[in-house]
Parts: sequence; structure tokens; C-alpha cells
Amino acid sequence: MATIRKRGKSWQVQIRPVGCPPITRTFKRKPLADAWARQAEADIDRSGLALRWSNKSDSTIGELLRRYSSEVLPTKRGGALEDYVIRGFLRHKISKYSLKHITPDVIRKYRDERLTQVKASTVHRQLGVLQHAFNIAIKEWGYPISENPVAAIKKPAFNNSRNRRLQDDELKKLLDGCGSSRVWWLKPIIILAVETGMRRGELLNIQRPDLELKARTLHIPITKNGHARTIPLTDAACAVLDLIESGDERIFPITGNAVRLAWQRLKKRVGIKDLHFHDLRHEAISRFFEMGLSVPEVALISGHRDYRMLFRYTHLRAEDVAKKLAARD
Repeated sequence: MATIRKRGKSWQVQIRPVGCPPITRTFKRKPLADAWARQAEADIDRSGLALRWSNKSDSTIGELLRRYSSEVLPTKRGGALEDYVIRGFLRHKISKYSLKHITPDVIRKYRDERLTQVKASTVHRQLGVLQHAFNIAIKEWGYPISENPVAAIKKPAFNNSRNRRLQDDELKKLLDGCGSSRVWWLKPIIILAVETGMRRGELLNIQRPDLELKARTLHIPITKNGHARTIPLTDAACAVLDLIESGDERIFPITGNAVRLAWQRLKKRVGIKDLHFHDLRHEAISRFFEMGLSVPEVALISGHRDYRMLFRYTHLRAEDVAKKLAARD
């Protein structure tokens, strides 16, 4: 299956598995080329399990991802984002690879190619979707794949933590800028984000039956981690929610994309850069700590079950802490 030829001072190995493009590697020494060729052929044979493929023998990554999209994504809250990732895979040549010939080396090359085009966090997310699709194929659908080829490679490391907080009069600029917006809901959503620390999706899913203004609480049944929680509301949050008059059971009957577009227009209008909507959650949690709330109290509001994760969102201002210390002298 492998072809080894000398190219100048190097040795080139090319393997042409049935059902996918050639796999090529170059080595400085022939013994290294021979060893890699033997290992690659063994990996291909082992991952293929040809004796048991039967009618699945011609399946491709693209076909697997289409099935995953139709059967698995409808059951996931993050299905829309994963669907976007899958559509990207289907436009790439890797979607035409036969499953029985997929090896970690094929996935590794895809990873390295994508790292030259997009951020490491994007590649990490894409590989995560592909790895889960392979897991489902192996554990649920009976695909005779000996091992998950994505699990065998190293995922790109990345650091997506941010410490961006609202500066000076940025909140005032944002709220004033909402006066020029064509939508009524933008200003109350921003206020609630800062007052409650809720995620965008949680804000958009607020239901009237879950709101108890007399008790100053809001129940959040659908959350990112799957654990419902009930949070206390500040005076400002109660005032905003009390003023909203909507005939819909949802307080904000709009889509996440509508918020995203309105947020981008608002930032451009008021001249604020490098501020994500999720940064308002960072701001809120940091303010809770500055108010003197304990870690368990803040976790009750934010929904974090692991206190270590909570500190990723906490960025206290040193000057504010200094004022507190000075007040005790």
C-alpha cells in the first residue's frame, strides 16, 4: 500500500487508502520512512476492521456528521453552534474520507491545517464536535471503529479567559446609546445582565411564571450546566422587570442573534471596543464580590458549582480593595 521514493536528500512516503486522499510524509532517513509506513498501514488496518464493516464500509465522515446532525443535535441545547461547525466540516475535503481508513494522522493534519487559518479555540471546538460524533458512532450506532481517532491526538491549547471590565462611564454610554436603538429590549437586557450576572441565553428565557417580584427572586430552570437555580434580585433588576409589559410568556421574545446584532450596532454607535456581551457577566460577578458577598453567595447567583471556575470570572479592582483596607484603619 505504501510507496517510498527518494526526493533529493529526503525520503517520501505516500499511502493511498481506498476512500480518502493520499497520506504523505517526508523523512531525512529511509529507516524512519520504512518504520512510519509500517505503523501507518497498521493503524489503517486496525481502525478499519474490514471484516465487520458490511454495509457501512463506504461510509464517510460527511455521512456520519449528517446523521449526527439529524439525530443528535436536536436533543442538545447547543445544537445551533454545533450545526454551524458541522456545516464547516462538510465543506472541507475531510468530509469525503472513508471512516474505515481514518487514522489519527488524518485528524492531526486537519488540525494543523486549520490552525493556520483560525484560532486555536475554534479548532478545539471543531475537534470536540467531531470526537463526540465518533463516540456516538462507536457506542450507540454500532460502527465497527476500534478507537476514536480524534481522542488519539492532542487538542490545541488555548486561553480564552478575559479580565475585561466596564471602565469609567462605559455603562452610562451603553445605556444612553440604547435611546437611539430601534428595539425596546436592549436597555433592560443590559441592565439585567449587570445586575444579575445571567448569561444571554438565560436572560432570553426568562418566563413570567418564574418571576416573583414580591419575593425578589427569579427561578432559572434552563441553565448551561443543566442545574436549575433561583437567584435574588436587586432593586434595579426588580424595577426593570416590573416595567416590562409584554403579552408573551417570555419577557424577551427575541432570538440570541437579534441581541448579538443589536449589541454590535450599539458598541459601534457609542465607540466602545473589545467588549463582549459576556463581559457583563464578568462585571456583575466582580461587583458581587466587591459588595462583600461570600463565595457561596455569589455561586448561588452565578450558578457555578465549582468554586474554582467562579474565580475565572472574578476580577477585583485593586484600588477598590485598597479603599476598603484604608477604611479599616
